[in-house]
Amino acid sequence: MQRGLRVTISGRRKGVLTAAAVAGLVVGGAPAALAAPSADAVITEVYGGGGNAGATITNDFIELANRGTAPLALDGYSVQYLPASPSASSTWQVTKLAGSVAAGGRYLVGEGKGSGGTVALPTPDASGNIAMSATAGTVALVTGTTALTCKTAADCAADPQVKDLVGFGSAVVREGSDAPALTNTTSASRAASLADTDDNSADFSAGDPTPTNAKGETAGGDTGPVDPGTPAKIHEIQGTTRVSPFKDKKVSDVTGIVTAVRTFGSSRGFWLTDPNPDSDPRTSEGLFVFTGSTSPAVAVGDAVTAAGTVKEFYPDAPATSNYQSLTELSSAQWTAGSHENPLPAPTKITPDMVPDVLAPNAGGNIEPLPLEPAKYALDFWESHESEIISISDARVVGPSNDFDELYVTTKPQQNPTPRGGTVYLGYDKINTGVLKVQSIIPFDQQPFPKVNTGDVLTGVTAGPVEYSSFGGYTLFASQLGPAKDNHLQKEVTARQRPGQLAVATYNVENLAPSDPDTKFAQLAHGVVDNLAAPDIVNLEEIQDNDGATDDGVVTADVTLEKFTDAIVAAGGPHYQWREIDPANDQDGGEPGGNIRVGFLFNPARVSFVDRPGGSSTPSAGVVKDHGKVHLTQSPGRVDPTNDAWTDSRKPLAGEFVFRGRTVFVIANHFNSKGGDQPTHGRFQPPVRSSEVQRQKQATVLQGFVSQLLSADRNANVVVAGDLNDYQFSPALAQLTSGGLTDLITTLPAAERYSYVFEGQSQVLDHILASPALRGVDYDVVHINAEFADQASDHDPQIVRFRPSAGNKPEDLANDLLDYLDQLLGRTAPRK
Repeated sequence: MQRGLRVTISGRRKGVLTAAAVAGLVVGGAPAALAAPSADAVITEVYGGGGNAGATITNDFIELANRGTAPLALDGYSVQYLPASPSASSTWQVTKLAGSVAAGGRYLVGEGKGSGGTVALPTPDASGNIAMSATAGTVALVTGTTALTCKTAADCAADPQVKDLVGFGSAVVREGSDAPALTNTTSASRAASLADTDDNSADFSAGDPTPTNAKGETAGGDTGPVDPGTPAKIHEIQGTTRVSPFKDKKVSDVTGIVTAVRTFGSSRGFWLTDPNPDSDPRTSEGLFVFTGSTSPAVAVGDAVTAAGTVKEFYPDAPATSNYQSLTELSSAQWTAGSHENPLPAPTKITPDMVPDVLAPNAGGNIEPLPLEPAKYALDFWESHESEIISISDARVVGPSNDFDELYVTTKPQQNPTPRGGTVYLGYDKINTGVLKVQSIIPFDQQPFPKVNTGDVLTGVTAGPVEYSSFGGYTLFASQLGPAKDNHLQKEVTARQRPGQLAVATYNVENLAPSDPDTKFAQLAHGVVDNLAAPDIVNLEEIQDNDGATDDGVVTADVTLEKFTDAIVAAGGPHYQWREIDPANDQDGGEPGGNIRVGFLFNPARVSFVDRPGGSSTPSAGVVKDHGKVHLTQSPGRVDPTNDAWTDSRKPLAGEFVFRGRTVFVIANHFNSKGGDQPTHGRFQPPVRSSEVQRQKQATVLQGFVSQLLSADRNANVVVAGDLNDYQFSPALAQLTSGGLTDLITTLPAAERYSYVFEGQSQVLDHILASPALRGVDYDVVHINAEFADQASDHDPQIVRFRPSAGNKPEDLANDLLDYLDQLLGRTAPRK
């Protein structure tokens, strides 16, 4: 399963989705409809945490602004509030407005008051008593006072009374995509430019509440002169830790040369570098000036003097974020003096420059710690935040993706794989040379390259470096070196010999009938051509017949039939399948998709032993009858009601017969790594909270395997699937404690991977074998994870073996014949 669903969790995402990705983006169901942007009055800030635990401000509030050139009368207008997920009985709550809002001015609407907080709102221009949610909801500015009746984004967009609207958190009613989810201490604020793109995620970001009324008064009743800010150099703003000493303070006389400009997306702005650095290696001389969805009127080479508020940008709620922040200048004003100035020289990154150790082992938040850039990789990059760096002839270690990102290594000798990647071999062995690359070059000037692992960005690639929640430190390329194709080939495994049973495992990444035929064909050719048509294929992430539509459908026969038909069309065998439908929405994964594990098998080579009784809740057992061990149900789930499998896929056990020998195969898909702290985040070492459930799952599964091996120590057992964990993890230590061998550990260390995440080649998929299996031949078949063109994000793997004969004389004779087959290289089955 994917390491974590990728979503925009704030109004900003460093970097830009491709046009195709934007066109296809769906959040919370159907795409939100858009009304025409307001030419004058807009909602500029919403806050629902007033008086809640931890809040400073005592009241909820809604702030308006006038982007027009003339005052706007608000008599007969209202602001209205709707819960994030309205029910049939939900109604819009109304607060009537009066008076006017000046051109460029603000208008404050006070709402419900909580029991906490210490700072009152400035005198509101209108008042209501709506108790807004602190985290998610919808606020509308309406040209009337009658409660709205619309409860969908499309219906509200079509209502001519709705002048402006913002949905925050997980709101069903919104413009475009939601503004970020909020907390008791954060509000959603429109950019200082007051740009209204009718996309809440682009127009709003989360931050400290800043209520301002029509008189310009702020919280606490401040009516004094505007603070011009403290004069500061960039290195003084950046400071010697991750968080600026000027956080949330106004600064002025910030000088520097514009080194790069981003003119598209929702995170536009420009980078400044002070050409007169200090002597402290901990302090960066670069700073990002954030202008929201408005392109800045500057050019590279301009000498700029700027003022604004220093902010630490997090992609989610700052108080609870697992990520690092970006120090930036917001609500900025600037003047450009001279133009076409020479740019400060970039920092040239060489293989020995980035430290091998990732971060201090602080046991918590590293933000307050003084940076040690010569000792720790994360500190090294932070000490160059927003400065221009350059890399030369950089090898790609993570292929380009739909977000127009790729990963390179700045340390080419650090744990290289034979195919050009960088292998991850331990919790303390993160590859610190890995660096994400995105482009800030407009697409029509230079399209983003489509590259595979092992390709090279030739020449120089350069641009500012910043922290990104997706992938860690990122080079935003203003100069992108041409890509050299090193012609990485998709692997083809050997075909099993007549006496060998071939068992494969393949995560097919949310396969549903609605997927394009090209995906089915590509997956099918992978099974037929690259895996050489295994006898048994464990499948993970098979979705139900209507995919992610959450309507109670759980059957997957249409999905499996379409896939097996595609395999036949690709020249493969007529596979049959076995699976057990899960209970609706109980096995995790994409809501409504009901992903499950299942078996494909080639009846011309292997037989499936059907034993009735298997369904979503009964547990398969192990019995011994007349000296032979078998399952009580086949297929059957392994202890499916155990809380180890909550919101996760249940293992599926199947009993097969190959050449008269029984083989037990158990298909698996353990819980995902969702919820783990990132390796590059502000908490070091990161907490891997998802491991707890996987270790429980491993314990249950290992207990079931122990039953089989206790009943017959020579039982042929294969445990396979996407275990969502590493070969060095506690879960795998538990699974192998009863005698199973994790076959990935039999490969050379540089070849131990089946997945590439954030440029790190790693193991999530496994095949484990009992001691009885003979002549084991194991292979990870690299056809997806290293390539830009993927049928799935996982590589399949396969094991070929001769099942144990159980030391019976007649079976020992078969063993000898199988051995002769191997020596003679026979490919046709013996008659």
